[in-house]
Amino acid sequence: MSTSTFLSNANIEISQGATTYDLSDQANSCTITIGFDSLESTSFSSASPAGRSFVPGLQSVEVSIDFFLSYGGSGASSEVETALAAIVGQGDTNLTISPNSSAPATDSPLYEITGAMLASFTPISSKVGELAMVTASFVGGTWTRSIA
Repeated sequence: MSTSTFLSNANIEISQGATTYDLSDQANSCTITIGFDSLESTSFSSASPAGRSFVPGLQSVEVSIDFFLSYGGSGASSEVETALAAIVGQGDTNLTISPNSSAPATDSPLYEITGAMLASFTPISSKVGELAMVTASFVGGTWTRSIA
């Protein structure tokens, strides 16, 4: 069985309206959790009476990104706090995330999340002797995975 080592260097673009923020160079962690709601479809005459049956419901998606907190800028060249302040509470944010900046392929899938919501974020998080960090957690929307 062959194995390979993958060194992560996620490419993260967040779009709100006509503005796209490339915050890849200001993040150090990115997690995408995708799936579907489980809807029980067990009936009295199910073919599998020993267990419950389920079908997929609505898509579910959660994205969590840890950023180094920075301030200033405007538009597409915004720093983290400025970009997140423009996005928070909108409910129609789009994210494009891949494990690296390569073109979509089987070893570098591109995930596009449309209509996500950043409900809140912490604009100031300071501790003596540490780099300021902020976690942006997006929920909702729909997702697609591209490999070509």
